[in-house]
Order: sequence, then structure tokens, then C-alpha cells
Amino acid sequence: MGDRGAEHTVPQTQLEEIASKISDLNKWREIFSFHGLEISKTHQGLRKLLFGNVHHVFSCEWAKAYFRFREPYSDLAYALEAEKGGTRAILMAVQAHIIKYLLFERNTEYTHLERLCRISRLEQGQALAAALADTLWAAGGGGRAVICLVTAAVHVTPSGDYKADNFTERIQLFEFSEKAAAQEFLFDHINCFKGEGSHGVILFLYSLLFSRTLERVQEDLDCTATPLLKFSLGNITCTQAVLSLLLTGRASPHELDGGQEPGPDGGRVEAWRQRGPVGYLRWGRAQAEQQVCPRLRTPRLPVWLCSITGRHGVLFGTDSRLLSDWKTERVFHLYFYNGQQEQTKTAHLTIDTHSHHWEEDRSEDPSSPGKRRPSVEMAIRTKWAGATVSWNGTDPFF
Repeated sequence: MGDRGAEHTVPQTQLEEIASKISDLNKWREIFSFHGLEISKTHQGLRKLLFGNVHHVFSCEWAKAYFRFREPYSDLAYALEAEKGGTRAILMAVQAHIIKYLLFERNTEYTHLERLCRISRLEQGQALAAALADTLWAAGGGGRAVICLVTAAVHVTPSGDYKADNFTERIQLFEFSEKAAAQEFLFDHINCFKGEGSHGVILFLYSLLFSRTLERVQEDLDCTATPLLKFSLGNITCTQAVLSLLLTGRASPHELDGGQEPGPDGGRVEAWRQRGPVGYLRWGRAQAEQQVCPRLRTPRLPVWLCSITGRHGVLFGTDSRLLSDWKTERVFHLYFYNGQQEQTKTAHLTIDTHSHHWEEDRSEDPSSPGKRRPSVEMAIRTKWAGATVSWNGTDPFF
């Protein structure tokens, strides 16, 4: 099925339109290192890293995916729309960084959830640029970011078994050594990521890999031949290594697990273990005993990408003190967004870490349906064991 979907290509007129949106590049030439993908040397390595071979290409679902916001000045003005396929993990990881920026970094007179709702279309673009820049800068080790854009010109002639997709062959790279300049460049060209027909999600994934460098990604993978993307029930989905790259800047498949934290040699071990600004929670029946590493369960700020029975959403709080002052963790509020069109407002959850109502009727069979809890609640309990969760009138979902 992946190959059938791969037949989808964006019409030439759309590619030319996207290329025309690349604004005055001359003003940037002294700031970044500008070059073509040098794809004649690296396109096969990129394809093998993603798929394990050179003849697989992205499906129609991936080719169409881009960063699409809900309506400005609405309850979900901060929110990206995400389909149910494999791109959802990337979209929700970026969503977590958008929420972090809007709640805790952007200068505004608004407070709490108003910081997420009272934003214009321009401010949506600024938030997306900040989120993408944060993630790329982390992948570049805090010293570089590489941004991929599509141009009209073809930079490579496919040969051998390599299957062209009429997209990768048109990539150009823009390398920055200053994060602020990379963020400004992203904002100037934000429609190349959030415009329909832009291949925005794939462009960002390419940018992430080139910021890290293909060689270092391969090292992160412990030199295994395991590809970054996998085919599952006809869909192309992200592996744990991709999630790790999005959250920590390293594509280590073990980076998210609590049992293994293989730090590098020398004095960098502490930096390796340092808490990041965005965390990660995971719940699945098959993974109930496999904990996420403590520094991702307890990030610096209360924003978590959640993987819940294989689907992704974002859990967050508005109080920056939540994870640094134990007194705030008795009874507190969290919010949940899953990216689906069916969700029309942010779910409001109240967490009580000192009350255990479900244990009141001890005569009830623990395996009875009444004892089963929504998966979101189970994910929350991987961080706050035994906590009770009130959905405040919303029917539990996910």
C-alpha cells in the first residue's frame, strides 16, 4: 500500500508556486551557508536511513501533510490539525513545542489558556517558526540548524534503483550557525511548511535529519540497519528513534526508555541526563511495565508529548512551577489535545495526587469494566502514581 500511495506527486504548478514563496534569498546569503542538497551524493543515504532501501517513497498521506492550524482567535487557535496516520507523531511533537513557546516564552499580556487562544494568524506562524527552530537547534547539538526548502530546479538525476518522488530531487539546504537567524528565516518562509501542497512535514523531517547530520543519526542508531520509518498495516509510521530525535535531539532508540540511559564518555554525561523543556509520557497495555526515563517524565516545563496505545497527543499545564515546587503537585490542572478534528475544545483535567476514590469499594472485582480507566489517565499515572483524574464534565476519550 505504501508503494501505491507513493504514486502521488504534486503538480508542477504547485511546486513552482511554493518555490516562488521563497523570499529574497540575497539578504540571507551572508548569514547562512547556502547550497543544494548535494543530493547526488546523499539522496540514497537519506532514503536508506528513512526506509531501509532506495525504492520506497513517501505515501500520499505523508506527501499531503503540512502544519495546518485551527482558526485564529478561537479556543483551539494554538492547535495543529493532525490526521490519524503516521505523520501525527511529528505534528504533535511540534505541537508540544508550540504550546511551550506560547505559554512560557512569548511576551504577552494574556495569562493561562488565553495565551493559547488569543493569537492571530501571524502569531501562529511565529509560534510554528519558534517550535521548528527549537527542535532543529537541539538536533544540531546547539550549534547549527539546517533548513530544507523546495525549489523549482532539479538538483539530481536519479540512477540505479533510486525512485524519484519529484520532491526530494528539488531540495536545497540552508545552514545556520545562529539560532535567532534560523528562526527568522523559518518565519520568513513559514508558508513553505504550513501551506497546502508544501510537503511541510517531510521538509521538516529532512531538516531535522540534516541538522543532526546523516552520519550522526546513524551513530545514534548504534550503526544498526533499522530504518527510521516503518510500514505498519499499510501506513508509514515513526519509530522510537524519530520520537527521540524530536524530543531530545538524538535519534537513539533507547533514549526514551527508563531502563537504559547510555550516556556518552567524559564530562557530557550530566548534559546527557539534563531535563529538557518538553517531556514524554507513554501508555500501552503491552508497554505497561516499560517506563519512560525520569528526565522525560519530569521535564523543566509541564508539557508532554503523549504516546497512548500508539496514538499521539499533548498534555500540558499552565503553571511553570508545577514540576519544580512539590506543593503545586497536590491538586492541579492539566489540559489535553489530541489533534483530531472531532476535538472542538481543549480537554480540562483536574489531577488529585492525594485522593484514591477508586479504592473505596474494595469488594468490586478489579478486572470488572468499572475498574478500567481511560488510557489518558493511565499515562498520567506513569508520572503521578495513584492519582485520580476528573474530566470536569467532558466525556473521557482517547
